[in-house]
Amino acid sequence: MDAENKAIGESVIFRHALVVRLTHWVNVLCLLVLLMSGLQIFNAHSRLYFGNNSVPENAVLVMRAAQKADGTPVGLTTIGNTTFDTTGVLGLSTSAGGQLEARGFPSWITMPSYRDLATGRRWHFFFAWAFVLNGLAYLAYSLWSGHIKRDLAPSRPQLRNIGHDILEHIRLRFPKGEEAKHYNVLQKLAYLAVIFVLLPLVVLTGLTMSPGLDAAFPFLVEVFGGRQSARTIHFLCATGIVLFVIIHVGMVLVSGVWNNMRSMITGRYRIEPAE
Repeated sequence: MDAENKAIGESVIFRHALVVRLTHWVNVLCLLVLLMSGLQIFNAHSRLYFGNNSVPENAVLVMRAAQKADGTPVGLTTIGNTTFDTTGVLGLSTSAGGQLEARGFPSWITMPSYRDLATGRRWHFFFAWAFVLNGLAYLAYSLWSGHIKRDLAPSRPQLRNIGHDILEHIRLRFPKGEEAKHYNVLQKLAYLAVIFVLLPLVVLTGLTMSPGLDAAFPFLVEVFGGRQSARTIHFLCATGIVLFVIIHVGMVLVSGVWNNMRSMITGRYRIEPAE
């Protein structure tokens, strides 16, 4: 019998295979380090552009420090033609030493917390390859075991009822009984978008920013419209992954922390009876 659908008692199922659980937690570690070290790298030049060249007037995102008319320092974030006061968070924040300093993202969210581009790059590149290898292991297992087709591919009835599922999630009403034994359509679509869209894009755009790989695979720069475009797409995809994680963690919290955590540690998931 398939391990992921094997019943363990009347109200508990075995939901996640060992490979899925292991690769999940490796992903958690890799993504955390990649995010924090990536922001350290971003802080070295806290601007984003499209195209090949970093022309200041063509920046689509800028985080910077400035001074008000009275000399007070202020942190500013500009997106397109709109500028926001983000003092204390973006552009200007408090350093580990308690002093205000000009930097894109604050020290508490970067790795290392102090300014060190070289160390940030070393952490980022090491965990990027760990992330890629872990992802390939998960993908290989999923294709071999049928995990993607069986557990993540939405059925036609699920797609037809997507509006109902959206309303149920807004109301914080979660599946029970037989429905809770499988991912709902919103979970499936979100996982598929991350696995087959955001993650491949973030990896490919990361490779595109490497001069050495550009020399070996020059078509990557053309595919993404320039190295600066690749950097911007990389940033946007990373932002999309962060948003997914925030929503994912939020759903874990409101739908049952212990039950969800247990399922990703031991594989066992408790099913509440349908009302």
